[in-house]
Amino acid sequence: MSHITAIVPAYNEELSIGSVILSTSEFADHIIVIDDGSTDRTAEIAERAGSQVIKHPENMGKGAALKTGFSAIENSDIIVTIDGDGQHNSMEIPKLTKPIEKGEADIVNGSRYLQNMQNGTPAYRRLGQTVLDTATNMNTGLQVTDSQSGFRAFAGYTLPSFRFTKKNFAIESEMLMDAANQGFKIKEVQIGVSYDKNSSRNGIHTKNAVSHGFSVLVRILQDMEFRRPLYYFTIPGLVLIVIGLILGLQFFGMYLDKRVTSLLPTVLAGMIGLGGIFIAFTGVILHSVSGMIQRSMGK
Repeated sequence: MSHITAIVPAYNEELSIGSVILSTSEFADHIIVIDDGSTDRTAEIAERAGSQVIKHPENMGKGAALKTGFSAIENSDIIVTIDGDGQHNSMEIPKLTKPIEKGEADIVNGSRYLQNMQNGTPAYRRLGQTVLDTATNMNTGLQVTDSQSGFRAFAGYTLPSFRFTKKNFAIESEMLMDAANQGFKIKEVQIGVSYDKNSSRNGIHTKNAVSHGFSVLVRILQDMEFRRPLYYFTIPGLVLIVIGLILGLQFFGMYLDKRVTSLLPTVLAGMIGLGGIFIAFTGVILHSVSGMIQRSMGK
């Protein structure tokens, strides 16, 4: 049988952490709770429930918590990440681990939306998640339906592939990007979810949903710019160069034919072309830098 380790990032989850650990222990051989600077009894309750607890001296974000948890894993065949706020059903852990045990996937993503099920997600939040899903898929070439899911399973051999550069909730998309870059097979399974509408706990519950989603989107776009600079810089730059050249020739011809009396349109067209040259070269430079970094990392 596979040895399964569960990683549970938690911040001020004293009301739910005990039940999460107890239910998860039915399917995991080892549970590591990362108390991310909680000011309540999260760590104490987690220890009493029988889990290993690693404490952060201050709240550092979910990405930092997952990095700490993954770094503490020893000789595990499968790693399951599950949020500490009780929104995930631990009874569904086998749904995530079986595809890995059968060799059907390297990573399994628990999706709340794979089957378009009504799960109580507020409309504004689902809209924001759709935007993040689209941006993540554009950057990775994947077709995931829930890029922000915190309920996932990973084959043990995938662990060295994750960078953990994002400290907050952008980590969910970053891990998918890292997995896609390594060519890992990612499968999605439908999961349920339980939202506590009165909760003020953990991550997205405690942060304004709009600002949270926007901050994650910005970080995804920044990663897109660095990973695919030729696509996001050089190609648009070349388009601007062509537009500037065509407009410049047209306006200059009109000036020579005395249909216009000013060279200002020609100058403006030239500025568009120069801007395109700058953007195009920026993409080339970023592409070269990105390639050097990846080669230095052995990718």
